[in-house]
Amino acid sequence: MDSIITQRSGARAYFDHGWLKTYHSFSFADYYDPENLHWGALRVFNDDVVEAGEGFGTHPHRDMEILTYVLDGELEHRDSMGNHGVVAPGGVQYLSAGTGITHSEFNHSKERPVHLVQMWVMPHAKNLAPRYGQVDYTRAERLNRWLPIATGQRGVDSQIAIWQDATCYVARVEGAPLSLSLAADRYGFLFVASGECEVAGESLKAGDSLRLQGPFEATIRSEGAELVFWDTPSMNQARPDR
Repeated sequence: MDSIITQRSGARAYFDHGWLKTYHSFSFADYYDPENLHWGALRVFNDDVVEAGEGFGTHPHRDMEILTYVLDGELEHRDSMGNHGVVAPGGVQYLSAGTGITHSEFNHSKERPVHLVQMWVMPHAKNLAPRYGQVDYTRAERLNRWLPIATGQRGVDSQIAIWQDATCYVARVEGAPLSLSLAADRYGFLFVASGECEVAGESLKAGDSLRLQGPFEATIRSEGAELVFWDTPSMNQARPDR
């Protein structure tokens, strides 16, 4: 398999539900492709725009690590554990569904859309205790550097801990080169949330992504790109306990 696979924005599955415009990088809901189920432990990567005052009503999840990163607007969360919060741009919401949880996600604003990416990672085991977390980050914390917003990897520090040997990083690249590296036997997923950048000879625009296999080294150059990067184990290493 090639160490780099490019997925252009328009190659993603797209659905317009009126209140929700969503792109799926992997099989999800009504989109199913047996050749595109996951990349390493990363199972879902959805790029969503939710209209003002709209959202996802109360619904259940279990045995999945769910991370939501807000790009623009505000997202309001409620769940069956009594948690309630509003996530602003640059903020992260984490939900470990574990043995089971119900929650709702709504656009907090009645005037403008909210743009977010929601990402699901398979946990290292089933039937874990559910938990929730929310962290607000500043733009300066990710400017021309990789900010780990959630991790389960030994040796990586983040305010959010997940039940998998994986890390999600975000970065805002403005003029300064940014290094990207991936160790041997690791899987990487680089997503351009906004702007444009160049990496490993590829010119990428908003919605484009790279699927990587380590070892991998490259330099990212951009004058203003928002990036999301996952470093995960292979599926065999990540598979939940039966």
